[in-house]
Amino acid sequence: MAAGELLFTKMHGIGNDFVVLDGINQVVNLSSAQVQRIADRHFGVGCDQLLVVEAYPGEEADFRYRIFNADGSEVEQCGNGARCFARFVYDQGLTQKTTIPVMTASGLIVLNIQPNGQVMVNMGVPEFSPERIPFISERQQTLYNREIAGEWVSFSAVSMGNPHAVLQVTDVDTAPVGVLGPALEHHPSFPRRVNVGFMQVLGRDRIRLRVFERGSGETLACGTGACAAVVAGCIQGLLDTQVTVALPGGDLQIRWDGEGQPVWMTGPAETVFRGTLRL
Repeated sequence: MAAGELLFTKMHGIGNDFVVLDGINQVVNLSSAQVQRIADRHFGVGCDQLLVVEAYPGEEADFRYRIFNADGSEVEQCGNGARCFARFVYDQGLTQKTTIPVMTASGLIVLNIQPNGQVMVNMGVPEFSPERIPFISERQQTLYNREIAGEWVSFSAVSMGNPHAVLQVTDVDTAPVGVLGPALEHHPSFPRRVNVGFMQVLGRDRIRLRVFERGSGETLACGTGACAAVVAGCIQGLLDTQVTVALPGGDLQIRWDGEGQPVWMTGPAETVFRGTLRL
């Protein structure tokens, strides 16, 4: 491999697509502009997020998991990416384990590769306190109201290692994702911006969801967004503990047993192709 080149793998989790880089066997030191270029769907490989696999020096995790949005910003967590991370390190022979602890910027998560090839992820315990999301509010509430794009909007706010706002809508197909998504993402109440979920409840065990992700725009799927939506539905008394989340790219299975308990996410991870990046 020539100087200035990187081996990469293109992967997706139900349509949420990633460029995955092995930062253990090659040096990965990308600028924000380089990440943007790689993520560009016309001039680069194209992806929603770029994922980097690194060695972790401590004993509590096997790897470090870094996530960069298409705009070049580094973020704390990505659920669909976590499943692809698990398949990548296993398929590339970086580990022979099927239960894999990895460290993210928001803390430790555990990835479990199932016999059927799907990946189950312990996404951690959701955070509701405004200072932990982070979200500017005088007190913690189940629902918050803010004026967004000229109208008053009601939403839940929760962190799944990254901040989420979840709005309940009557029909995700006609929800104003393109208007309210970017407006709420950049609302001053969210000092580190926010991912915005639009949730349609179909029953106590099934929802439809569209997510406008900070730094990437609307994606075909968002794993942490699916977790946040189920948690939001549960605390409002709308959902049971086991829920199928139907996203534009496919379905995820989410389980949450209540406050103080971790959220479990199960879904597929697929490799599309491998190649060489010329920086």
